[in-house]
Amino acid sequence: MRLMQPKTGYRYNSDTMMLYDFVSKIKPKGKVLDVGCGCGILGLLLKRDFASINIDMLDIQESNINLAKQNADTNSIEANFITADFSNFKSDKRYDLIVSNPPFYHDGSKKSENEHIKISRYNEFLPLENLIKSSNSLLKPHGAFVFCYDAKQLSEILICLKKYKFTPSRLCFIHPKATIEANLVMIEAKKSSKALMKILPPVFVFENDRYSEVASEIFARANTLSEDFDC
Repeated sequence: MRLMQPKTGYRYNSDTMMLYDFVSKIKPKGKVLDVGCGCGILGLLLKRDFASINIDMLDIQESNINLAKQNADTNSIEANFITADFSNFKSDKRYDLIVSNPPFYHDGSKKSENEHIKISRYNEFLPLENLIKSSNSLLKPHGAFVFCYDAKQLSEILICLKKYKFTPSRLCFIHPKATIEANLVMIEAKKSSKALMKILPPVFVFENDRYSEVASEIFARANTLSEDFDC
């Protein structure tokens, strides 16, 4: 899949690829919302692989929505696009699944001077509680919310999920290497569910200074080709 990306703005990385693999394992169905879609990579990959889903793609930055539309057209993928701040987003539509690689850099992190990167990375532009609260209001009963976040903030994540009546059903830690602590956590949370949580085997992105076999298989399945775009 060919994807245009901003030459100087925020560019997707392995976090989104890991999330794509994590979401794919639940075999998405029905109405799906991709929150903070960026250039469209996650939602477009899911629509490509699961053609029966109805995908809506939302981002606060109009430039991202325009780029996601262009990427959808380039790859002949049908999707709906919404420019909105998810913290305040309202809709009569209810979704079976909401997916997101949200901005999760916390307060105190050194901020980029690039406005596009800043909005895409820092959680002040979509606080964790707003993300979870809005997802709850837009999901059907027993719908699923699947997202990735900074692993160091897991305790806050679990508290907030419980507050809005989500039950984590699957969790997976992503490590840069086997000898390095996890820097990312993937979570599937179900609305008003009583299921017990499954802790999946960890994923190590690198092994002996090369992509691990698992990571290489994920990248190969995604099969993306990125091209620079001057915003």
